[in-house]
Amino acid sequence: MSLFILEVMKWFLLACAIVCLVRMFLGPTTADRLVALNILSSVTLAFLVLRGVVQQRVLYLDVALVYVIFGFLGFLAIARFLKDRLNDEEAE
Repeated sequence: MSLFILEVMKWFLLACAIVCLVRMFLGPTTADRLVALNILSSVTLAFLVLRGVVQQRVLYLDVALVYVIFGFLGFLAIARFLKDRLNDEEAE
């Protein structure tokens, strides 16, 4: 029964990732795309943790931890870039 639940969770995360990809490519504003990218990063993190639980390997959890740290730093860098770009556009 637990393997069935984990399998359903895997397909649910895949569906969420597809929806996030669609929103990221078709989003009307840059902020929508940034939020979709952040959610996609979280879905990938959840998938890595799920994979580690299914295969009973701690290595996936370590990779997930490093992935979330780099994802957060990337999100901050993109947000700062967008803030600076908006400030430059307002100054003109």
